[in-house]
Amino acid sequence: MQRRDFFKFSGILGAASLLPNAILASENGALEPKKRTFDVSFKHQLVEKGEISKIWVPLTLHSEYQHLVKDYAINTTANNAFISDTQIPTLFGEFAPNEQRPVLNVDFRIETIERNTDFSKVNYDPNEKLEPSILEFLKPTSHIPTTGVVKDKALEIIGDVKGDLERARAIYTWVANNMQRDNSVLGCGLGDVKAILESGKLTGKCTDINSVFVGLCRSVGIPAREIFGIRVGQSRFSDQMGSAKDGLAKISGGQHCRAEFYLKGYGWIPVDPADVTKVRLGEKLSNDDSKLAHIREYLFGNWEMCWIAFNYGRDFVLTPEPAQSPLNNFGYPYAEVDGNTQNYYSPKEFSYDYTSLEIKD
Repeated sequence: MQRRDFFKFSGILGAASLLPNAILASENGALEPKKRTFDVSFKHQLVEKGEISKIWVPLTLHSEYQHLVKDYAINTTANNAFISDTQIPTLFGEFAPNEQRPVLNVDFRIETIERNTDFSKVNYDPNEKLEPSILEFLKPTSHIPTTGVVKDKALEIIGDVKGDLERARAIYTWVANNMQRDNSVLGCGLGDVKAILESGKLTGKCTDINSVFVGLCRSVGIPAREIFGIRVGQSRFSDQMGSAKDGLAKISGGQHCRAEFYLKGYGWIPVDPADVTKVRLGEKLSNDDSKLAHIREYLFGNWEMCWIAFNYGRDFVLTPEPAQSPLNNFGYPYAEVDGNTQNYYSPKEFSYDYTSLEIKD
């Protein structure tokens, strides 16, 4: 059997390195937002044995707020491994029949740039004609309808509020204050917005909570989307939002969904009401607590980048197409052995081991 060690995907890195760094300007000169660098390791070795084993691994989204600074280094016993999708970055591996040690590991170094929104410079242009790529995030999906109970709730929340920025803030505040994190939910949750609102039980995990924000925004004409990724380092706000010991973070269970909304005349604005609920539960705070109020204010328009993004995928088909199709979202590795989906919510059962080490200057 042929073994392929440490493939270099320089084309992917080359495309990423051309992206400009985000710079925040001031009247007195240029101010750079906080940059952080992480060495990340994703290790996979499938536990279940069978004739045909396949694996799909989410890779990093290339954007203005994160980019690779070292090529992907891949070590695998697969006889066929390649990046199968660049829109939803995916590393695919297919193993030889009856492979007894199906391994696929990937290591990379990534730089993240904190996202900050200066609302004093945010202009709203209701006459902007949206591009098809933006209009895509106004469409309903099987888990995020934009009519019925979803639109009714959104209209109730915004009331007489005018302007998309003000409406998005009203929706964000309602979600952050009224939804509750439920640690008993499997993984990051399903993000079934209609079911959550119809039940009246406003609980869930990050995909549930941020999908409610997304659905409510879409229902009143504000483009919005979830972004699936993983925590990679220490948060300065709360260990609930990311933790590490001596810079090393064990992140196999660190998958986390965030959200954005699009403001005409400005662009995408980051939010994360789910982390407000996570801190409130984990630190036993009330909505009126000054620490929670600070975090809630920060997470409307800002992202602390101790987290990296994978993709925006919801209800989509992996490439090449697996047995489970469409996939609800792609924040976890996905694998099949003889067509049987492996339990991607259980690192030990799957198995996979993810770590991240922050590189200090």
